[in-house]
Amino acid sequence: MIDLSTHYLGLKLANPLVPSASPLSKDISTAKQLEDAGAAALVMYSLFEEKIVAEEQQLQRFYYQQGIGHGEADSFHPVSYALKSYQEQYLEQIHKLKAALSIPVIASLNGSSIGGWVDYGQQLQEAGANALELNCYYLAANAEESSVDVENRYLEILQELKSVVSLPITMKLSSQFSSPIHFAKRLEAAGAEGVVLFNRFYQPDIDLETLEVLPTLELSTPQEALLRIRWTALLYGRTEMSLAVTGGFHNAPEVIKALLAGADVVHLCSVLLHHGVGRVSQILAEVQDWLVAHEYESIQQLKGSVSQKNAIDPSAYERANYVQVLDNYSSPKGVLR
Repeated sequence: MIDLSTHYLGLKLANPLVPSASPLSKDISTAKQLEDAGAAALVMYSLFEEKIVAEEQQLQRFYYQQGIGHGEADSFHPVSYALKSYQEQYLEQIHKLKAALSIPVIASLNGSSIGGWVDYGQQLQEAGANALELNCYYLAANAEESSVDVENRYLEILQELKSVVSLPITMKLSSQFSSPIHFAKRLEAAGAEGVVLFNRFYQPDIDLETLEVLPTLELSTPQEALLRIRWTALLYGRTEMSLAVTGGFHNAPEVIKALLAGADVVHLCSVLLHHGVGRVSQILAEVQDWLVAHEYESIQQLKGSVSQKNAIDPSAYERANYVQVLDNYSSPKGVLR
């Protein structure tokens, strides 16, 4: 019998497949289907600090300050104390998921200010989350801000949160840091229990008719997985933190490659939104079949065996691979060079 178990953020999981933050966790029945399909843990949809602040400002304007200068309108919009805020709904969803599922539930916090992270992190812990994923969706567009300033922003948030919560914390990083391995080591020294490689920054588009800048949402493709696999292979063995990959993992081959590179868990999102929650069990079965065919007894035996640390040719993960790919490229037949 193949042992598919793995460890992530101090949690023992039945296998390495973990649905990442998405709308799928908003519905209890869907979450149950994910668990039944084989999901080993569940990352909740993100709690956005901006939405909490916007909601509070709206309440202040339309309810609590409605009578300013207009005494006769003091009760025109009576405040309904039965109305649950966005934040309260999120905390309530954690309680419901914990009651309905036997797998760990990881809260996802997406914010921008130090105070907000600390306050919300404490409440997520009190609500029963098993771990906390911090998504610092921050675009360094300030020309006066150095790369060190950007890293220190992440570190300050992590340190402040670690001072008030005991939950294991993983940092979801983008691929746009100049030295990801060095930064990961700094995060580890600051108390992070894991990192998630990599956050996908959604890119705005330009409407050529109206010249408006428009938000766009494109699901990931399997080609995106290679960037995550490469940096996981480079980071494995250089840190004691848990390693997770996210973005582009749609099929068993990508999952297996991530594990060979050294990932502890593989996050699934776009593939589930596109093909349904049953895709978890299909990928899991295919991974197990591959392990049997290649005579592996466990995920642990597989993990990191083709990382840079353990690869037959470690230089293949660096510049040598770049040169070789260019030298070996040939145009399709019929195309003049």
